[in-house]
Amino acid sequence: MATPPFAIHRIDHVVFRVRDLSASMAFYENVLGCSVARRRPDLGLVHVRTGVSMVDLVAVDGPLGRAGGQGPGAEGRNVDHLCLRIDPFDERAIVAHLAAWGIQPRGPASRNFGAEGNGLSLYFTDPDGNTIELKGAADGAP
Repeated sequence: MATPPFAIHRIDHVVFRVRDLSASMAFYENVLGCSVARRRPDLGLVHVRTGVSMVDLVAVDGPLGRAGGQGPGAEGRNVDHLCLRIDPFDERAIVAHLAAWGIQPRGPASRNFGAEGNGLSLYFTDPDGNTIELKGAADGAP
Protein backbone atom coordinates (compact mmCIF):
# COMPACT_ATOMS: atom_id res chain seq x y z
CA MET A 1 0.00 0.00 0.00
CA ALA A 2 1.37 3.42 -0.96
CA THR A 3 2.07 6.04 1.65
CA PRO A 4 0.30 9.35 1.05
CA PRO A 5 2.56 12.18 -0.10
CA PHE A 6 1.46 14.25 2.89
CA ALA A 7 1.05 14.12 6.67
CA ILE A 8 -2.08 15.26 8.49
CA HIS A 9 -1.35 17.75 11.27
CA ARG A 10 -4.80 18.72 12.62
CA ILE A 11 -8.34 19.48 11.55
CA ASP A 12 -8.21 22.55 9.34
CA HIS A 13 -11.94 23.27 9.26
CA VAL A 14 -15.38 21.74 9.57
CA VAL A 15 -18.34 23.08 7.60
CA PHE A 16 -21.77 23.24 9.21
CA ARG A 17 -24.88 24.05 7.19
CA VAL A 18 -27.00 26.22 9.49
CA ARG A 19 -30.62 27.44 9.49
CA ASP A 20 -29.93 30.78 11.21
CA LEU A 21 -26.50 32.23 10.43
CA SER A 22 -26.82 35.05 12.99
CA ALA A 23 -27.78 32.67 15.82
CA SER A 24 -24.93 30.31 14.92
CA MET A 25 -22.40 33.15 14.76
CA ALA A 26 -23.57 34.42 18.16
CA PHE A 27 -23.19 30.91 19.61
CA TYR A 28 -19.64 30.42 18.37
CA GLU A 29 -18.57 33.95 19.33
CA ASN A 30 -20.31 34.32 22.70
CA VAL A 31 -20.54 30.78 24.08
CA LEU A 32 -17.27 29.37 22.75
CA GLY A 33 -15.22 32.59 22.48
CA CYS A 34 -14.43 32.14 18.78
CA SER A 35 -13.88 35.04 16.40
CA VAL A 36 -15.04 35.71 12.87
CA ALA A 37 -12.05 35.40 10.55
CA ARG A 38 -13.82 36.25 7.29
CA ARG A 39 -17.32 36.85 5.98
CA ARG A 40 -18.42 35.86 2.48
CA PRO A 41 -21.95 37.28 2.14
CA ASP A 42 -21.89 36.49 -1.60
CA LEU A 43 -21.84 32.79 -0.63
CA GLY A 44 -23.78 32.90 2.66
CA LEU A 45 -20.56 31.80 4.42
CA VAL A 46 -18.78 32.90 7.59
CA HIS A 47 -15.37 31.51 8.61
CA VAL A 48 -15.05 31.27 12.42
CA ARG A 49 -11.62 30.86 14.01
CA THR A 50 -11.45 28.04 16.59
CA GLY A 51 -7.88 28.19 17.85
CA VAL A 52 -5.64 26.99 15.00
CA SER A 53 -8.62 25.55 13.11
CA MET A 54 -11.84 26.93 11.63
CA VAL A 55 -15.55 26.21 11.58
CA ASP A 56 -17.27 27.43 8.45
CA LEU A 57 -20.94 28.34 8.85
CA VAL A 58 -22.98 28.08 5.64
CA ALA A 59 -26.53 29.48 5.62
CA VAL A 60 -28.90 26.84 4.15
CA ASP A 61 -30.77 29.62 2.36
CA GLY A 62 -27.59 31.09 0.79
CA PRO A 63 -25.93 30.20 -2.52
CA LEU A 64 -23.76 27.41 -1.07
CA GLY A 65 -26.39 26.19 1.36
CA ARG A 66 -29.13 25.80 -1.25
CA ALA A 67 -26.82 23.50 -3.21
CA GLY A 68 -26.78 21.08 -0.26
CA GLY A 69 -30.53 20.50 -0.04
CA GLN A 70 -32.57 20.51 3.15
CA GLY A 71 -30.90 21.86 6.26
CA PRO A 72 -30.05 20.03 9.47
CA GLY A 73 -32.91 18.89 11.67
CA ALA A 74 -34.36 16.09 13.78
CA GLU A 75 -34.55 13.70 10.82
CA GLY A 76 -30.92 13.99 9.82
CA ARG A 77 -27.66 15.76 10.57
CA ASN A 78 -25.01 17.06 8.27
CA VAL A 79 -22.15 16.30 10.72
CA ASP A 80 -21.94 13.90 13.67
CA HIS A 81 -19.93 16.14 15.97
CA LEU A 82 -17.10 18.61 16.19
CA CYS A 83 -14.46 18.06 18.85
CA LEU A 84 -12.59 21.10 20.12
CA ARG A 85 -9.46 20.51 22.21
CA ILE A 86 -9.55 22.92 25.13
CA ASP A 87 -7.31 23.82 28.03
CA PRO A 88 -7.86 23.91 30.96
CA PHE A 89 -10.62 21.36 31.39
CA ASP A 90 -12.48 22.45 34.52
CA GLU A 91 -15.81 20.64 34.38
CA ARG A 92 -17.57 22.81 36.97
CA ALA A 93 -16.49 26.04 35.28
CA ILE A 94 -17.48 24.73 31.84
CA VAL A 95 -20.90 23.54 33.01
CA ALA A 96 -21.52 26.89 34.76
CA HIS A 97 -20.52 28.80 31.62
CA LEU A 98 -22.81 26.71 29.43
CA ALA A 99 -25.67 27.07 31.92
CA ALA A 100 -25.34 30.85 31.71
CA TRP A 101 -26.22 30.46 28.02
CA GLY A 102 -29.09 28.06 28.70
CA ILE A 103 -27.09 25.05 27.54
CA GLN A 104 -26.98 21.75 29.41
CA PRO A 105 -24.34 19.11 28.68
CA ARG A 106 -25.67 15.68 27.69
CA GLY A 107 -24.16 14.25 30.84
CA PRO A 108 -21.15 14.51 33.12
CA ALA A 109 -17.62 14.58 31.73
CA SER A 110 -16.40 11.22 30.50
CA ARG A 111 -13.08 9.85 29.27
CA ASN A 112 -12.91 9.61 25.50
CA PHE A 113 -10.24 8.86 22.96
CA GLY A 114 -9.03 11.64 20.70
CA ALA A 115 -6.03 12.84 18.71
CA GLU A 116 -3.84 13.08 21.83
CA GLY A 117 -5.17 9.99 23.61
CA ASN A 118 -7.76 9.53 26.35
CA GLY A 119 -9.03 12.55 28.21
CA LEU A 120 -12.12 14.09 29.73
CA SER A 121 -14.77 15.64 27.52
CA LEU A 122 -18.28 17.10 27.65
CA TYR A 123 -20.93 17.01 24.91
CA PHE A 124 -23.69 19.52 24.11
CA THR A 125 -25.41 20.90 21.02
CA ASP A 126 -25.30 24.17 19.12
CA PRO A 127 -28.43 26.02 17.91
CA ASP A 128 -28.78 23.67 14.89
CA GLY A 129 -28.46 20.45 16.89
CA ASN A 130 -24.84 19.83 15.87
CA THR A 131 -23.03 18.04 18.67
CA ILE A 132 -20.01 19.84 20.11
CA GLU A 133 -17.44 17.99 22.22
CA LEU A 134 -15.10 20.00 24.42
CA LYS A 135 -12.07 17.84 25.17
CA GLY A 136 -9.26 18.35 27.64
CA ALA A 137 -5.69 17.15 27.54
CA ALA A 138 -4.91 13.46 27.37
CA ASP A 139 -4.48 11.91 30.80
CA GLY A 140 -1.81 9.37 29.83
CA ALA A 141 -3.94 6.35 30.76
CA PRO A 142 -4.67 3.67 28.12
